[in-house]
Amino acid sequence: MNCYVLGLATYPATLQAGAHRLEEMVYHTARAALDNAGITRRELDHVTLGACDELDGRSISSMLMAMPAGAYLVDEIKVTDSAATALCLEAARLQSEEFDIGMVASWCKSSKTDVESVMRLRGDPFYTRPFGINLTLSDALLAQAVAHEFGVSAAQADQLAVDAFARAQANPRGVGHTAPDLAAVRNSAYEATPLRALHRAPLTDGAVCMVMASERWLRRHPGHRPLARLSGVGMATDSYRLDHERLSRFRSARKAWEHAARMAGLAGTSAVDVMELECPTVYHEAAYVRALGLTERTRVCPSGGAFAQNPLFCTGLVGAAEAVLQVAGQAGAVQVPGARLAAAHSCHGYAQQGNVFMIFEQVGGENA
Repeated sequence: MNCYVLGLATYPATLQAGAHRLEEMVYHTARAALDNAGITRRELDHVTLGACDELDGRSISSMLMAMPAGAYLVDEIKVTDSAATALCLEAARLQSEEFDIGMVASWCKSSKTDVESVMRLRGDPFYTRPFGINLTLSDALLAQAVAHEFGVSAAQADQLAVDAFARAQANPRGVGHTAPDLAAVRNSAYEATPLRALHRAPLTDGAVCMVMASERWLRRHPGHRPLARLSGVGMATDSYRLDHERLSRFRSARKAWEHAARMAGLAGTSAVDVMELECPTVYHEAAYVRALGLTERTRVCPSGGAFAQNPLFCTGLVGAAEAVLQVAGQAGAVQVPGARLAAAHSCHGYAQQGNVFMIFEQVGGENA
């Protein structure tokens, strides 16, 4: 697959973006992405949006958000699963050869949303909604299954939280949460057994935009140098049931990785230098590392992942931006030396029901 990241931008990480309305957040992020790519909005021939009406608090929110995202007088389409799913659609649009240069835009103001109420409404109205299922409880069910399936102890989970916050604190693009010590994690309140408050990545506000170009467009514009090549994508959705098999087998994650790796021509995860996983809890990280067979050769979430910033709907695309910066040699304080191949991951739905993987390759010389 020959799709290229020409430029990108993320909104400055914050717990609450009080200085800007949602439209302003998206406008400034889109403007920065276009500047980073060295093009104007008029050069875009399409825009792909990843957004959720419920989390935006607006019906058909794209009617208001498409223009700030750069979609004035150009083709626009929207997906509502996740921002990473929007990147998959963007890749398909470029591969169709009907489009040549576009932008993927996604956002989420978690601070303005009653997230748990939104997630409760996603439960089946007859079978799961009466149980009061929400984000916290579904993640706790996953944590219980992961602890049993992979033998992840409470002490191991505590250490993973310490490590995640420490990596996140080093990332200049993160919120800069204070990194807790083991005692602080161990003594933080239970939210739903076995999840403690500091086992979970705090929600933040944010936006992310990527300018994507086809190989044909790059041949016509030799003065533009892409940041990375998107060489493979894969996505899969598992059963809606929250039984032990679904929670512990990580079937959709394994399948999504297999699809992306096959498209990119990779034999397995051992070829990947950096893996940016979307892990809303430390139990997710423990499970993904084991389910994908990741070894010490691959640096997992050097950016701090969701613990650096976690704008819920678009956290996975923020991870993709971090993966691109790694292979472009522009990750700054969290740069992995010699990173040439990076993968990013996103999950959505109750307890990782849906998963997406994106694989990025370095373009040109060593961390060019």
